[in-house]
Amino acid sequence: MPLWIPVTLFAAFMQNLRFLLQRHLKVTTLSTMGATWARFAFAMPLVALALGGWMVLTGQSLPAATPAFWAYAVTGALGQMLATACVVALFGRRNFAVGVTLAKTEVILTAILGLILLGEAVSGPVLVAIGVGFFGVILLSDPPKGLVALSWRARLFNPASGYGLLSGLLFGVSAVCYRGATLSLEGGDEVLRAAVALLVATMVQTATLGPWLAWREAGQITRVLASWRVSGLVGLTSTMGSLAWFTAFALQTAAYVKALGQIELIFTFLFSIFWLRERSSATEIAGAVLLVVSLMLIFLGALT
Repeated sequence: MPLWIPVTLFAAFMQNLRFLLQRHLKVTTLSTMGATWARFAFAMPLVALALGGWMVLTGQSLPAATPAFWAYAVTGALGQMLATACVVALFGRRNFAVGVTLAKTEVILTAILGLILLGEAVSGPVLVAIGVGFFGVILLSDPPKGLVALSWRARLFNPASGYGLLSGLLFGVSAVCYRGATLSLEGGDEVLRAAVALLVATMVQTATLGPWLAWREAGQITRVLASWRVSGLVGLTSTMGSLAWFTAFALQTAAYVKALGQIELIFTFLFSIFWLRERSSATEIAGAVLLVVSLMLIFLGALT
């Protein structure tokens, strides 16, 4: 079995745990941006420790950074930061499983962006997958009854679908840019290049969002630090998951990795049903099924 497959499965599981913990922070203690910053702030020192430990263990030195690396890493970091904020905000409008599933449009968009930015083509079934996924998003973005008329326009154009689609686009940008960043480093193995790219990304995210919080949401940083028990777990799961994602991106194209990573949907629904005791409507389940089918088609197309 190619190494990128178990690495991706581990990354998907860790990401699901991290989203669950961030959801808890969002609904109990922190604002949307506070829960987002908690992930980066608590992950950054852990990533630095992991990088240093791997260098000592393997005897490698830091790889040389190229201008392309910095462009890819910074763009990916900003895209991921905004995408994470969209997902956290989405949790206030839909249940946990639906919120994460809506964000999974990132797989379709990653395949398209990978072709445009890196020239990494995918096969014909992707066109079918895009259509199937589109209808799945329409079903999943059905607003709660009693709030908005359930016309097709209301289903497509509402805050829930907007957050989901925007997060998908931004996650797609970050995935492709992170692969570009790992490929742009000169020297080192895949794990070392992944750790370097991840450390730069978390530094950019922490340094960018931190001052914004201090300016626009006074006291939010203090609340983040006060919630260190949960926020620390967010940082730990984020570090483990992100290192796995970055390593997978160094080993395989972003579209392949993100397609397989949709096993996270299974983890998400299991957590939603058995841990959060949430229920999904028949329409939402149908939309999720369509999205899963579209992601499977992308994966199968990537293998041909």
